[in-house]
Amino acid sequence: MAIGYIGSFAALTFALRQGMGLGVAYGIWGASGVALTAILATLIFGDPLTATTGLGIALVIGGALCVELGSQAAHARKEGIAS
Repeated sequence: MAIGYIGSFAALTFALRQGMGLGVAYGIWGASGVALTAILATLIFGDPLTATTGLGIALVIGGALCVELGSQAAHARKEGIAS
């Protein structure tokens, strides 16, 4: 577990240093944690992966994608105004 936490914080730090916005990076980090936990719980512990669970995973991923796309659009507008 400690290795997983260290790896996830290292990946988050790398993404932030590459210029990804904090809100976007944290959203993706949180969404991937939720989705991977549900999937791994099914694979490792035999938890049921229902249609509702699948829909929830899709919504979490879709939400993170919307945040990313909105951030990119806002960044593009900001650069367009500054130019």
